[in-house]
This record gives sequence, C-alpha cells and structure tokens, in this order.
Amino acid sequence: MILKKAILIACALAALSAASAVGVVAAAFALYAALRPLIGPAWSAAAVSAAAGAMIGLGGLAAALAANPPKPKKAAPEEKDLLSRLIELARDKPIVAASAVLAAGAVAFKNPKVTAAIVSAFMAGRDSAPKK
Repeated sequence: MILKKAILIACALAALSAASAVGVVAAAFALYAALRPLIGPAWSAAAVSAAAGAMIGLGGLAAALAANPPKPKKAAPEEKDLLSRLIELARDKPIVAASAVLAAGAVAFKNPKVTAAIVSAFMAGRDSAPKK
C-alpha cells in the first residue's frame, strides 16, 4: 500500500516535471517567434536567453529566501497572566498538557478532600473580589 502510493507520487512528479519542461520550451519558442520579425533572429535568441536567465535568477532568489527567511524583529515580551501562559503551553505541547490533566485527575480521584479544599479556596477568592 505504501509502496504503491510512493510510486504514484513519483509518477505524478515526473508528469508534472515533463509538462512544465514542455511549457517552458513552448514559451521560449513563442517569445522567439514574437521577437524575430521585430529585432532579427540573433537578437531575439539573445532576448530568449536573457528571459531564461532572469527566470533562473528569480527562482534562485526565491529558493534562497525560502531556505533562510528574514528573521522578524522580536517585540518586547508582554507580561501574560497564568491562564494565558497555560493555554500557550497547551497549544505548544499538547502531550504534556494532556498528561498534566490526567495527573490532576488522578490526584483528585485519590484525594477528594484536597480537591474540595482547592475548589473552595478558588470559590472563596472569587466571592471576596470587588465587583466593578
């Protein structure tokens, strides 16, 4: 199954490469044919060569920028509250977050008195906060 998929991908890449090569050659012939009556055969061949060189240069520049993208300037880090940092940690490392949730669930299951004390402390802290 995996080998068949790899062979199909290789065939697709070969077909795309051949099609793009045919397209490039056709475009070169079209450019030559369009420029030949205006500037003559030698200059139109030179123009086709210059166009191909420009395309190679642009492709190389794009590849260089893709390989080493410019580094964005980092802004000053803002102070985040605990909840924002926990959510960011959960997005960055979901396996660690899931294991922490499982560990907290195991502690809550083994020690319901401790869990009740923690929940009551949070609820008491919310009740005593001044409302705006």
